[in-house]
Amino acid sequence: MVHLMDLGRSKLVSKSALVESERERLYQRQMLERISREPQLDELVLVYLNDVNGEHDYGLYSALVRSISIEDCLADPCWDLSQHEGHPAAIVYSEGKGVQRVEYLRYGSTEFEPIVIDRDFHGLRAGYVEISEEFRLFHRLYHDRQQDRYYKITDSGNEELVAIVEPESVRIRLREILQFVAVKEMHLSIQFDCREMSQMSLKELHIKAESDDHRIGLLCWGINYGDSQGLGGFGAFSRLLGKRLIPPLPKEKSGFWGFAASEEKKHIEFIIGVDKDGNEITKSCNEHGIGGDYLRAVHFRKEVLDKYFAQSSKYTVGDSVLWCGRLWCMYIDNHHDDKVCAWLGDLGRDLPYEEQLHWRSFNIVPVGGVSKVFFDRQLNAEFAETDRVELLFDELYFKLAQTCQDLLGGPLLLPLSEADKHYFKSIRVPATDQQKDFDELVLALTKILIDSLNERALISFVPSEQRDGVRGGIARLEKACSCNGVTGYEPHVEFLRDLQRLRSSGSAHRKGENYRDSAAKLGIDKQGLRHVFRDILTKGVAFLEFLIGETRKGSFKPTKER
Repeated sequence: MVHLMDLGRSKLVSKSALVESERERLYQRQMLERISREPQLDELVLVYLNDVNGEHDYGLYSALVRSISIEDCLADPCWDLSQHEGHPAAIVYSEGKGVQRVEYLRYGSTEFEPIVIDRDFHGLRAGYVEISEEFRLFHRLYHDRQQDRYYKITDSGNEELVAIVEPESVRIRLREILQFVAVKEMHLSIQFDCREMSQMSLKELHIKAESDDHRIGLLCWGINYGDSQGLGGFGAFSRLLGKRLIPPLPKEKSGFWGFAASEEKKHIEFIIGVDKDGNEITKSCNEHGIGGDYLRAVHFRKEVLDKYFAQSSKYTVGDSVLWCGRLWCMYIDNHHDDKVCAWLGDLGRDLPYEEQLHWRSFNIVPVGGVSKVFFDRQLNAEFAETDRVELLFDELYFKLAQTCQDLLGGPLLLPLSEADKHYFKSIRVPATDQQKDFDELVLALTKILIDSLNERALISFVPSEQRDGVRGGIARLEKACSCNGVTGYEPHVEFLRDLQRLRSSGSAHRKGENYRDSAAKLGIDKQGLRHVFRDILTKGVAFLEFLIGETRKGSFKPTKER
């Protein structure tokens, strides 16, 4: 049985706890601690906030203040730049006798600059926030419009997240802000206006209606308490108002050319041979000071290129060359079955340090030399054709496109869409016998050679009375060849059908009996997947050569021309 005195004591304890909780909330100590905490350079700091939620209203807006004006700025906790200031404006000066002079002001009548701009369109269009254009251009940030995120592309080609824009908040990495203000000789000012509302009165909370201003270092704030007198259903409130200034980095750390100190490029050592005891001999790839070893061939496992094939939107592996967009490129000897070679000096001169580390992890003791193709091109300055099937495929694919455009006025193989171009860039003889790589390459080759067959063009080469029931790219190619007296097309049609069956039974669906039949026909059970795909790609090269040859012969012409 519960005693009435116990119930009363419980209610008193409960109310006391509620009063204490509300007092702590209105004191806003946690908020002040968050604002005064020293952020790390790589931290995405909050520079804009509009958080209105029931009992609180948090506002945060950042400005850039001239370094020579920081004392004036910290003399008063009130904001120096409101969310609706900092836009272009003009000021008119009277010079007497009816003469006026108009001056354009980039940021209006204020000396402070916004880093985030709060856009408003008078309720006729939805407003939004955006990051200062100057800041974006300063760091050459890429804007992912779908996610509303900003990225910096480093010298090595990596993307680093610099800013996140959300409807109610904006976060920007501190390093980039402080680099920006370093060159501008300014400080970052994070202004805050945080309000907490309670349904209890100041009297109930035992809080005095007062106001206090404080300053510690580059942080100044004021907090005041009052009563809303029931307005909006609330009683007591507190308001934390102030600003936190963060100084810039030194100009030599700005990363901006002309101001930043040039950093010496780092280099690592690569294996260049073995001594008489079988120990590895390594040497730095620093192109300055390696003398005659600049053209020392360094060897790597073939898998070193898998990273670049997997990220084909960023990298391109071509005939004897590797590109990262337009940032960097390096000549490579990719004319071997089991390895890739590069000159020691090129590794240091052309590769960013991060990429050197990647290549070092695949570095092997040299066995044999560079390929004859690479040797002739690099050292003899002679033209040399490759015999690598993947490189021939690349060359013939574009040759077919140009031949068809010149002679037919349109393609036999439709160009890949932007979203499918990675399939073409991934084509290669895989470095290992991984089933995943094999399946992906079969899928890619099918996309390029079968799914891209120009069915409309092919059926135009067939007399109208023979078109009934001819469906699909392969069938139309076969019919176009037979109707135009083309010989020797049968092996290529058979190859395309085998490839399509392999894709359907293996890459596109669960592997079952149909896949085993296709695998047996291709000899997968007798040799590794690498060799099988090389054979498939060789047939693909022969198919491209066949189309080029027949197009040049004039075998394919629309029926109206005959």
